[in-house]
Amino acid sequence: MKKVISLALVMLLAAAVFAGCARQTSGSVATDGSTSMEKVIGALGEQFQNDNSGITFTYNPTGSGSGITAVQEGRCDIGLSSRALKDDEKSAGLVGTTIALDGIAIIVHPENPVSDLSVQQVADIYTGKITNWKDLGGEDAEIVLIGREAGSGTRDGFESVTGTKDACQYRQELTSTGDVITTVSQNPAAIGYASLAALKENVKAVRVDGVSPSEQTVKDGSYAVQRPFVLVTKDGTKLSDAAQKFFDFAVSGDAAKLIAAAGAVPVA
Repeated sequence: MKKVISLALVMLLAAAVFAGCARQTSGSVATDGSTSMEKVIGALGEQFQNDNSGITFTYNPTGSGSGITAVQEGRCDIGLSSRALKDDEKSAGLVGTTIALDGIAIIVHPENPVSDLSVQQVADIYTGKITNWKDLGGEDAEIVLIGREAGSGTRDGFESVTGTKDACQYRQELTSTGDVITTVSQNPAAIGYASLAALKENVKAVRVDGVSPSEQTVKDGSYAVQRPFVLVTKDGTKLSDAAQKFFDFAVSGDAAKLIAAAGAVPVA
């Protein structure tokens, strides 16, 4: 009798273990898009994989426009955009879910004495109305305008806030946030813009209308140059179990702590 009971218990335990394994989600999650979201998506992806060993998570930093197109064409599960979706993108069936807000820092070389600019001055610089740093209290040097490529969410956000869409006279249009930061750090006469979450000590973020870019000033709205971090999906296209699990995690309170640690302002 004892042997029968013992055997039954073993079978029940084995069944429970098997059922637990069967419920474990497996598969892959492919994300594609914004380079400004690298720190945020990196932190979320790392924690998600730690919690879900059966799922492979990938991030392809191609830029917001490319990520949005990848979702539309079915080449990734979730797109990443550092701008809000446009009306024509929404009309095409795309859905944007904001997970964070991010400041767009106006950056200069650390040795540049200029530390405060108004939104109007930034616009005048990028449209060629102000061309020399001496007109802003700096050195007598021609201002070198660094920006992002067409399709970049950072560029779209910057030009929208400053009212400079299709009017900027860029010296260089670079394909990633990191490239902008590196280029400005190597040229004392350069100015650029980059995600607050991606800033490094090799550049200086100037105040805009007297307000320094920070998590608090982005959150309370006093820092004017800001934009959303958005997960992009396609309406009517069901996410895989793995991708849905990541999506649910990314909009949760647990993810909010990781987003804040990565330098952005969570909305959850």
